[in-house]
Amino acid sequence: MLTRIALFAQRRARAVLVVAGLVAVLCYAVGGSAPMHLQSGGFQAPNSESTRVDRYLEDHFPGAAPNVVLLLTAAGGIDGPAATAVGQQLTDELRANPDLQGVQSYWSVATEMRPALRSKDKDSAVIVAFARGDDTAAPKIADAVAKKYNGTRDGVEIEAGGEAVALAQMSRQVTLDLVLIESIAVPLAGIALVLVFGSLIASMLPLLVGVVTIGAALAVLRGLAAVGHVSIFALNMTTALGFAVALDSSLFMVSRFREELAAGADTGEAVVRTVRTAGRTVLYSGLTVALSLSALLVFPLYFLRSFAYAGLAVLAAAVFTTLLVLPAALALMGSRVDAWDVRRYLRRRLGRPDPVPVPVERDRWYRFAMGVMRRPVLAITAVVAILLLLGSPFLGVRFGWADDRVLASGSSRDVGDASRTGFSENLTAGILAILPDDHGDVAAVGDYAKALSQVPDVTSVLSGAGAYAGGLRVAGPQSALVGDSGTYLRIGTRLDPYSTASTTQLDRLRAVPAPGRVHFGGSAARNADSVATLAARIPLALTMIAVSMFLVLLVFTRSVVLPLKALVLTVLSLAATFGAMVWVFQDGHLSGALGFTPTGYLVPTMPILMFCLAFGVSMDYEVFLLSRIREEYLESGETSRAVAVGIARTARIFTAAAALLAIAFVGMVFAGVSFVQLFGLGLTLAVLVDATVIRTILVPALMRAMGGLNWWAPGVTHRREISVNHLAATDNRDSMRRGSI
Repeated sequence: MLTRIALFAQRRARAVLVVAGLVAVLCYAVGGSAPMHLQSGGFQAPNSESTRVDRYLEDHFPGAAPNVVLLLTAAGGIDGPAATAVGQQLTDELRANPDLQGVQSYWSVATEMRPALRSKDKDSAVIVAFARGDDTAAPKIADAVAKKYNGTRDGVEIEAGGEAVALAQMSRQVTLDLVLIESIAVPLAGIALVLVFGSLIASMLPLLVGVVTIGAALAVLRGLAAVGHVSIFALNMTTALGFAVALDSSLFMVSRFREELAAGADTGEAVVRTVRTAGRTVLYSGLTVALSLSALLVFPLYFLRSFAYAGLAVLAAAVFTTLLVLPAALALMGSRVDAWDVRRYLRRRLGRPDPVPVPVERDRWYRFAMGVMRRPVLAITAVVAILLLLGSPFLGVRFGWADDRVLASGSSRDVGDASRTGFSENLTAGILAILPDDHGDVAAVGDYAKALSQVPDVTSVLSGAGAYAGGLRVAGPQSALVGDSGTYLRIGTRLDPYSTASTTQLDRLRAVPAPGRVHFGGSAARNADSVATLAARIPLALTMIAVSMFLVLLVFTRSVVLPLKALVLTVLSLAATFGAMVWVFQDGHLSGALGFTPTGYLVPTMPILMFCLAFGVSMDYEVFLLSRIREEYLESGETSRAVAVGIARTARIFTAAAALLAIAFVGMVFAGVSFVQLFGLGLTLAVLVDATVIRTILVPALMRAMGGLNWWAPGVTHRREISVNHLAATDNRDSMRRGSI
C-alpha cells in the first residue's frame, strides 16, 4: 500500500500539490469561524445527580441557581443614596431582560436577608441572576450583560462575574491565546528546522505541512461543532496537536529522504524508500497516538470526548498529508531539497571546511549509547530513582474543577475573589437540595433546614419554612422556594466548592435525615459527581491504552518484551511529569513566574488528557527508535550494536522532533487560562524527558541488560530474518562497490 501511495504521489506530484493547496485554502475559509461555534462547558457528568438537580430547577424553579453576579462597590458605602439608586435601577433593568431569570438583589430582598448580599465592610453588594440557555447560549447572554454594565455609573463601580461570565471570558481568552501561541510556535519551529536541516527548502516543507494541518484542525472543529458539542478548549490543544504531529512526521520523512539521496538513490527511488520505511513508522506512530486518544471516548464529559473526536480527525489529516502531499513535494524537488543551505553559507563566510562524514562508530550518539550500556544497572538505578523522586508529589494530588481563578484577570475573577473573601458566605459556592416529593409539609422541611444549618461551615439555609443559621430561625418563610412540583433549599457555605473540605461537608449534608427523597446540586455537588465519574472510567481507559499499545508494538516489533518495556518506561516518564505538575500548579511553586493563582488542586480532566496524548507521543518515539534498532538487529544479529547504531541514526531526529513538539506546546505556557498553561508545560516536559532521559539512557541500558530476551516471542524466531537481511545487506554493499568501480 505504501509503495502504491509513493508511486502515485511521484507520478501525480503537481496535481496532488494543487489539490492540497485548494483544500488548505478551503479549510481556513471554513475553519476561520470555528471559535464562534464552540462551547465553554463540558465539565459536568451528563447523567449525574447534580445534573438532574440542575434540570429540575431550570424546569420548575428558573433562576434558583444564579450564574451571573453584578458586584456594585461605592467608596462612601453601599447604603448611600447614590449607590441605592443605582442598585435599584440595575435590578429593574435586569428584570426587564427576557434572557435573565430569578433576578434578586441587595435592594430587593427582605431586610433580614440583606446581610448575606452585602460585603463585610459594607462597601459592596450584589445583584444575582440566571442566564438561560445551554453552554453556548448562557455564556453569550452573560457576556453581553458584562460588556453592558462593566464600568461605573454615578460614581458606583460595577463588575460582572459568576459562572456564565467566567465561561464567556475563558472562551474569549482561549481565542486570543490561539493567535499568540501560533505566532510564537510557527517562527520558532521554522528556526529550529533550519538548525536541524541547514537547508531553507528542507526546513520549509515540515512547516508548510504543519500550517496545512492547522487549517485542517480548524475545519474539523467547525464541522464537529455543527453536529455536536465541542469544547472551546479543544481549539488550542487540537491545533497544537495537529501542528506538532505534522512537524514530527515531516521531519522523519524529509530526514530519511535526504539520507536515501546521500546513499546514491535517485529521486524516484528515494521517494519510494522513504514512504516505505519512514512512512511505515509515521503510519504506526499516528496509530499509537490515535489509539491513545481514543481512550478519551470512555468518559461521558464532552470536554474530553470533543478532544478525542477532533484529535482523531486531525491526526488522520496530519498522517494523510505527510504520506501523500509531502512525498509529492519531495518528488518535484529531488536534490534541490538541500538548496539554500544556511550552515554551508555560514561555514564559507567563516572560512571553515565542510563536515566530513564519519563511520557510525565515531558518532557521539553511538559512543554515548555504548557508554551507557557498559554500566546498564547503574544507569537504570540512577535514572529510575530520579524519576520516582520527581513523581513523588503526585501521591498528594487533589482534584477540583475550574472556576474564575483559572483566569489571570478579568471582571469575573475580581467578583469571584470578592465573593470568596469579602462576604459572610461564598456567593459562588451555594449548595442546592431539592425535595421533589414534598408538597406542603412545612414543619418537616423546617426541621430538616434547621438540622442542615448545624453542619460545620454552613452559614445559612433558606427554605420554604424559613431561613436558619446555626440551628436558629433567623428569617421567615421563603415562598419562592416552594412550588407545585416540590421544594428546594439553598445552603450557604464559607468553603471553596472544589476543595476536599467542601466534599466532606457535602457528605455530612447527605448524612442528615431528610423528610423524603433529597438530591443535591450546586458547584460542590457537580465537582464531586464529575470527579467520581472520571475516577470510575479511568481503569477502563488505562486498560484500553495498555492493551492497544501492546498489540500495536507486538505487531511492529514481533516481540513480547519490547512492548512491555515501552509501557513501563512511558508510565515512569509520565509519573515524573505529573509530579512536577502537582509541585508547580497545585502547590503553587512558580506561580509568580507563570502568572497564575494556585487553588490547591488540579483540574481533573487535564491529567487524563495529558496522559492520553503524552502516552501516544511517547509511543511515537518508541516506534521510531525501535524501527531502526530492529533494522540493524536483523542485519547484524547483535543487540548492543543494533541499539547503539539505532540511537546514532535516530537520536538527532527524535530529539529534534521532541524540540519541535515542545515548541508547538510551550506557547500554551503563556496562555491566560491556568489549566491551558498546565497542559502546555506538562506536555513540553513529558516529550523532552521522554526523548532524552528515556530514549537515550533507559532504553539502551534496559535493552543491554535484557540482551537476547528483547526479541522473545512465543513461537517466533528472528534468526531467518537476520540471515536473510544480512545477506541482502552484503549484496547491497557489493553492488555499491561494483557501481563505484
